[in-house]
Amino acid sequence: MHFSLSPTQQLLILLLLILCSAFFSAAEISLAASRRIKLQVMADEGDEHAKEILALQLRPGQFVTAVQIGINAVAILAGAVGESALGPSLHDWISPFYKGPWLEPLTTTLSFLVVTGMFILFADLLPKRLAMLAPERLARRLVRPLHGCIVLFKPIVWIFNTLSDKLISLFGLPAQRTDELTFDDISAVVDAGAEAGVLPDTEYHLIENVFELESRLVSSAMTTRESIAYLTLQETEQEIREQIAQLAHSRFLVCDDEIDRIVGYVESKDLLARILNDEPLTLKGAPWIKPVLTIPDSLTLSELLNHFRASREDIAIVLNEYALVVGLITLNDVMSTVMGDLVNDNQRQIVKRDDNSWLIDGLTPVETVLRALDIEALPEDSSYETLAGFMMYSLRRMPKLTDAVSYGGYKFEVVDIDHHRIDQLLVTRLKDPAKEEAAPAAAD
Repeated sequence: MHFSLSPTQQLLILLLLILCSAFFSAAEISLAASRRIKLQVMADEGDEHAKEILALQLRPGQFVTAVQIGINAVAILAGAVGESALGPSLHDWISPFYKGPWLEPLTTTLSFLVVTGMFILFADLLPKRLAMLAPERLARRLVRPLHGCIVLFKPIVWIFNTLSDKLISLFGLPAQRTDELTFDDISAVVDAGAEAGVLPDTEYHLIENVFELESRLVSSAMTTRESIAYLTLQETEQEIREQIAQLAHSRFLVCDDEIDRIVGYVESKDLLARILNDEPLTLKGAPWIKPVLTIPDSLTLSELLNHFRASREDIAIVLNEYALVVGLITLNDVMSTVMGDLVNDNQRQIVKRDDNSWLIDGLTPVETVLRALDIEALPEDSSYETLAGFMMYSLRRMPKLTDAVSYGGYKFEVVDIDHHRIDQLLVTRLKDPAKEEAAPAAAD
């Protein structure tokens, strides 16, 4: 093809084509990579550019078609202009060294390689990498010029967009982009923020604990049956006074003779008011006994919050499948689970002795142990909720003092038992995890 243009003019046209191709490449990647949530926040703040980007993302076929038309048109023109723009100069540079029969093919080949290399580097790689680094910022700058191209190519865009929609529907594929945010997506964003240092460790663990509410059962945060303080209808006034004096609780469970026959609960302030007013403390038929919320032990902490919200209560009794009381849980227990290590040190369930050993309460939830020891998972962890449950599951019997289990590069040893309940475990890091025993190491 012959152009009646000077080599300088042809070179300027080639550079202009590179810029046009770079524009289309950057526009395509920036609009596709822009995060819809971030754009929505910007649009809610009145950013018109963000609104236009969101509108284009709902109709991706339009801007993708316009971009491809532009890129292919530029490529065709570049192929025609490139050889004539660079050919004479390359011919002049090579001819002093070689004037044989391969001069023209060599010049044409070098022109093709140089033009292709320039387009790959300046019109493709660099614009796309910049667009991936700051997609929303770049998309805001390019959305209106791209919208002008869509209008300019409207007939061609309509034809190709219609054909592509027909083919997509033929294969049963979605025609529009969907931005369904999943739990895994949120977790990935939070993890990335923590790794990048944007999210402080305290806030990261707080968010992580909130996510765990969906998977942790109420049994992992409740006060167990044997630790519940309760009053019975059969107790005398003197016995009730002694209970109040010995146990500093704001509320007491009220039962009929035994803990599994629940009547309700009383507020300590109501009891103290009756004592100060010299009124009898008889619990039988007392109108100030409030009904208590009962829940199954299969509920998650997240589901428990919904029950608290619906009933306007902040205390619940946990029952098993046989309707026996297994524990008591309050809203404060759930909040303590969320706060994690931010609670008072005296309430911490994991005490780090040194870099290789920890004292851990037997009732510590498995998720907390995994995070503290940096273990991915414990075997069959769906079968138990606490570290004590892990020991009983591994040993297949009730543990005794000095019973130990080795797993994941750590040794879990029972060091304190209180009425068959594992009170404390000593966890030590094994010096040579490759030699750890797969089977539990039981006491004699």
